[in-house]
Amino acid sequence: MRPEIYDLLHRLGVTANYTGFFQTAFAVHLCMDRPERLLLVTKWVYPEVARRYRTSWKAVERNIRTVNGIIWAQRRLCLEELAGWGALYKPSNAQLLAILTHSLLSQGPSSPAAHGPGAQCRQPEV
Repeated sequence: MRPEIYDLLHRLGVTANYTGFFQTAFAVHLCMDRPERLLLVTKWVYPEVARRYRTSWKAVERNIRTVNGIIWAQRRLCLEELAGWGALYKPSNAQLLAILTHSLLSQGPSSPAAHGPGAQCRQPEV
């Protein structure tokens, strides 16, 4: 697994104590390898993640939705920064995977963010 995926999820407020953390990371990994998987997430991503984690595709969808909710609640501004646009509504799972995949694929040696995508995200104020 690519460590930059785990790093990005951590910066977005998702920790490894959620089953969806690893499932989301693997889903992003699959989409990075073949971005066309984003076209049919339910058919091409969820089943493969489910096989890997020996569960159902519905459980995978629910767990990624939980991760999506955590990110939306805790690091919405960071997610919007990664997406490049403000959002009125929480993105769908497919949109979340597309945002994460694109931000990681667009990261390169000449990337302005010295520590990867989302490095400049502001922490929530207390």
